[in-house]
Amino acid sequence: MAQDNPAPSVAAFDQSLVNWHNLDPTKDQVQGTGVTRAYKELLANKKPKKTIVVAVIDSGIDIFHEELKGKIWTNPKEVAGNGQDDDQNGYVDDIHGWGFLGNAKGENVRYETYEYVRLLRKLAPTYQSFNSIKEVPLAQQPEYKTYLLSKKTYEKELAKHTATRASLQSFENALTTVQGILGEHFKVTTYTLDQVKQISSADERLMAARAWWLDIHAKGLSVASFLEYKEHTDTYLDKHLNLNFTPRALVADNPESITDTKYGNNDVVGPRPNHGTPVAGLIAGLRGNNLGIDGIAEDIQIMALRAVPEGDEYDKDIALAIRYAVDNGANIINMSFGKGFSPQKSFVDEAVKYAESKNVLLVHAAGNEATNNDQVTHYPSRVLLDGSQIKSWIEVGATSRKLGQEFIGVFSNYGKQTVDLFAPGVDIISLAPENKYNKMDGTSFSSPVVSGVAALVWSHYPELTAVELKEVILKSATLHPKETATYPNLESKDRKRAKLTDLSATGGLVNAYGALVLAEKMVSQKGPKS
Repeated sequence: MAQDNPAPSVAAFDQSLVNWHNLDPTKDQVQGTGVTRAYKELLANKKPKKTIVVAVIDSGIDIFHEELKGKIWTNPKEVAGNGQDDDQNGYVDDIHGWGFLGNAKGENVRYETYEYVRLLRKLAPTYQSFNSIKEVPLAQQPEYKTYLLSKKTYEKELAKHTATRASLQSFENALTTVQGILGEHFKVTTYTLDQVKQISSADERLMAARAWWLDIHAKGLSVASFLEYKEHTDTYLDKHLNLNFTPRALVADNPESITDTKYGNNDVVGPRPNHGTPVAGLIAGLRGNNLGIDGIAEDIQIMALRAVPEGDEYDKDIALAIRYAVDNGANIINMSFGKGFSPQKSFVDEAVKYAESKNVLLVHAAGNEATNNDQVTHYPSRVLLDGSQIKSWIEVGATSRKLGQEFIGVFSNYGKQTVDLFAPGVDIISLAPENKYNKMDGTSFSSPVVSGVAALVWSHYPELTAVELKEVILKSATLHPKETATYPNLESKDRKRAKLTDLSATGGLVNAYGALVLAEKMVSQKGPKS
């Protein structure tokens, strides 16, 4: 949910929003993470014991951003630019990570379809002639159900966005007419809102154009916002929901074969790193340099793994990205992505089991559909196909600055069983590509806040295991047992209230200060290794 209005400096934004996620609920009366307080009161005279590597699996990262200087992981076993796989890991010149959405020519996929579109395209030839599940052989009935759900989801989304396009076309027709009338009046194509307000005429057509123009501006609309929304809708219909759109052909692999691993390239930036860049910035942005934001963890390296297109990611890419991260020394894997269907879930299950076995912490965004993850699975999921769960996994929802009705982000997914805790994810200022900054909302940005806190704690207390680190983060969360907030809902204005403990397992907000205090206590109790 990154917004497309980047600025060259954080000065362009409301200054009360800059770094608010680092403030402290007790000291600052802002529902942040207590990171700034922790540095001042707990870490002033302490140096980290270990550099933590955080793998960011995302859309790509602007590794050249001024705020990420010195924070990007470099593969010590690879020689840059020699066109060889020096470390024999299967990836040529993987200096800062790997891109799973491209080919050896340096070409990259930007847009993709949604998973249910791919499933419908694959399954329709087999199942579209059936009228009832009773007609389907028993062994194929689970797949038939997947076909029906994919078809239902596709048809619903297609109808919604087709209707939106029709409305936008009507608006565009009116806009063209009004611009023509106003242009004829002013004898120029550009004019100010004040100039339009001053129009006074007996010409009913001109006055109607004036009224329409003033009305759309009063509603906060503009030509620029219309064009942006139109482009967004066109992308949905022409790319994400297009059954004939097959960009994966560029990659030239078999996405259903986990053994087909010789694909991709070393371009970890990609064509549009507007999502992965702010994620990386929240975790590792340079602190105290007076350029913009303060990242959460200091002694940290970001491993860049490009596996998330604009559309739905492939399970295979995510599985291989997780394995790459583990094999190349990542301690934490941040996953700010998700989808509603996972046809190759077994690929991802095996990868996250592997990560757990290697003492890696996995942090995942709960999603932005305002749904209950206890009832609707948001993939990837820590719950495996066999019913077991990954213990070194943290699922994160989004919160705003202040307690009250809107404390939980209106968009945030939730779940008493499936979401562990919340973290700042509303009105977040972070990095944008090309040394810019942006304001954004989303659990995508709550997840790296938790990853950053985890990295900060682990860098000072590397004695902890990944499971113990998770325990520290959950048990130290800021609790508001008497507080309630409205259930997230993107459509209804009539929203019910709930206790925070009904919206996540802890009902808490990640607390860096408390986590460091608890980590110190836990490590002291463990004593030195024998």
